[in-house]
Amino acid sequence: MTIRFKRTHPDAVLPVYAHPGDAGMDVCACEAAAVAPGAWALVRTGLVMELPEGYEVQVRPRSGLALKHGISLLNTPGTIDAGYRGEIGIILINLGQEPFQVTPGMRIAQMVVAPVLHATIEEAAAVSETVRGTGGFGSTGTHKRG
Repeated sequence: MTIRFKRTHPDAVLPVYAHPGDAGMDVCACEAAAVAPGAWALVRTGLVMELPEGYEVQVRPRSGLALKHGISLLNTPGTIDAGYRGEIGIILINLGQEPFQVTPGMRIAQMVVAPVLHATIEEAAAVSETVRGTGGFGSTGTHKRG
């Protein structure tokens, strides 16, 4: 599969897989930004993408930024649809204790290409029963290990 990118900013960096076999490709900022603790910012990449129909790109945080600085993405994972032709922007959030400085060329997120499946939607008067039933958040409880 080929994904085409157009640079819209002179400091834009094309995404790259850091290692063979990586699922995510690093995406970089094309501008400087300061993100205060508890705040978020839309950081530009200077890239427009042409993604083939039938695929999406999921935008995810970088584990190193999360561990070292408390930096994540506000809507993780974000989805970029195949029909979108605007500039890719990354919404960083600073969950850390110190201000975070983004610099041009800094790796700020990763993008994972995934196939899109469309479901057929059908209204039903009832749905089947399961062992779990309506149990939600934390409903699986503590399991004993044997």
